Amino acid sequence: MTGTISVLLGIEDAGELARVAAGAEAIARTLPGPARLGLAAGAGTLDALSRVATGHPLDRLDAHRRDALCTLLASRASTARIVETLKIPLLLAAGTGLLPGPPEPGGLVRPDAALDCVPSAGWPACATADAVVVGSGAGGAMAARTLARRGMSVVVLEEGRRFTAAEFRERPPLDRFLDLYRDGGTAVALGRPPVLLPEGRAVGGTTVVNSGTCYRTPGRVLRRWASLGVPVEDFGERLDEVEATLRVARQPVAPLGRNGLLALAGAERLGWRAAPLRRNAPGCKGSAQCAVGCPHNAKYGVHLNALPQACEAGARIVTHARAERILVERGTAAGVRARRPDGTSFEILAPRVVVAAGATQTPLLLRRSALGGHPELGRGMAVHPATNMAGRFAEPVESWAGVMQSVGIEELHGDGILIEATATPPGMTSLPLPGIGRGLRAELDGARHLAVLGAMIADAPSGRVHGAGHRALLRYDLTREDAGRLRRAMAAMGRVLFAAGAGEVLTGLARDPVVRDEDELTRAVAAASRADLHLAGFHPTGTARLGADGAAAPVDPSGRLRGVRGVHVADASVLPTCPEVNPQLTIMAMALRIAEGIG
Repeated sequence: MTGTISVLLGIEDAGELARVAAGAEAIARTLPGPARLGLAAGAGTLDALSRVATGHPLDRLDAHRRDALCTLLASRASTARIVETLKIPLLLAAGTGLLPGPPEPGGLVRPDAALDCVPSAGWPACATADAVVVGSGAGGAMAARTLARRGMSVVVLEEGRRFTAAEFRERPPLDRFLDLYRDGGTAVALGRPPVLLPEGRAVGGTTVVNSGTCYRTPGRVLRRWASLGVPVEDFGERLDEVEATLRVARQPVAPLGRNGLLALAGAERLGWRAAPLRRNAPGCKGSAQCAVGCPHNAKYGVHLNALPQACEAGARIVTHARAERILVERGTAAGVRARRPDGTSFEILAPRVVVAAGATQTPLLLRRSALGGHPELGRGMAVHPATNMAGRFAEPVESWAGVMQSVGIEELHGDGILIEATATPPGMTSLPLPGIGRGLRAELDGARHLAVLGAMIADAPSGRVHGAGHRALLRYDLTREDAGRLRRAMAAMGRVLFAAGAGEVLTGLARDPVVRDEDELTRAVAAASRADLHLAGFHPTGTARLGADGAAAPVDPSGRLRGVRGVHVADASVLPTCPEVNPQLTIMAMALRIAEGIG
């Protein structure tokens, strides 16, 4: 691995090489078996090519031979694709080292919340409850709180574990990243292009690792859902309750960081609407570590509000508990069977089951439970596809110093394009730094001068969740119309960066990785095919759609799974279409409405 890293990233310092190699090996250990084998095969291919071309393995090349090999690798389409794939984990291992070190002592905004968490190893083989909630993220937390406050005994099953602020303060960012995400954050929806779909796995779900951006559901989206038979009356009141729970407020300017300030400046010079985002992060200190757990406990995820409120009302959380099957007797929910890490099982018997495992996992659980017969279950997945661009500035920006997601540019939001300033180090965005070897090393060394923007588009529900085991096979085919909207988003981001004073813009496009003015930007974006785009999706929705039409929606307007009594779904999978904004408020408000109707 060290030879591959030395060649591809142009690292010569032994200490740095050892650090990045250790990180890359840790990433490899979290990958699913096929991906791990693919990574090893790619590295083996490059080593074999090195032996043929230079007579030496990768780890025996001097600087001159490394440069010659890099030129050869970049010139061949077959090897260029391997190189770009291998760069992804290596840049993550290298880039997370740029994040700040441990914060100062006593810098907690708030202490960890009191939670009644029991590891599954200490849970009995059989227990009873009035309701079982599968999943402790945005939807599950709100459902658990609602039911517990009505006097029901509630057990929440969580596949992940509880994390504390002490861990977020003391452990390196890469270690936290690999622990906090399913498969180390490497889940991918196959397609052209493939879409990275990282999923949080912890008590609190993805709210522990999201950006903290809190948009209310747009009125046009609610009107569209109403036409599908989704009850949206009083939805605004439920959004109000969720905002109060999360303490949502406009992000103050002081901690924004230069990345956010440049986004504001560029938008202002274009005359575009932009402002600091509304977030659930009272007391945010701008450490830009939302994606790996806030070391200050400033980001106010549901592990700090709805879940402790549920526990205060009597709910219990069982961690390290993978839901295997919903138990059903004579067409009515009877509980859930779950599995511990050691392979043993336990059951919680209950007449009510709320499934809140997320848009990719909920269809799998329902299929494992012989409840996946609806032809639309697992279909209709929207992912809110996102891409990034970066502008190079003369003065240092340090985009990872400040609020991770700080500013929203809404000029094109009515057309389904939402631009946000996104502050992360190299390797933690969908933007691949260009080059290989010394060229890529220069890009890494110059990363402090990059400002980063991200854009998400409202997409067609063209994805699908396959499988009935514990690992989803995801497919997502970007439509021609959505590809056009992404190109328009890229052109808009480039314009903002140039207006803010960028000398050049990094596009993430292999054929035109760097452009120096708007004319070059326009040509590069127009020439990009769907396969050229580097995409990530952070908001999968719609795989168990809620609606009035029984043929089109697996879940009825009350949130009940059709065909069985006592099973409700209360997570992102019920959202009928892409919500067009960061969806945490929408998911929680929908879960609140569904849980209120459970008798």
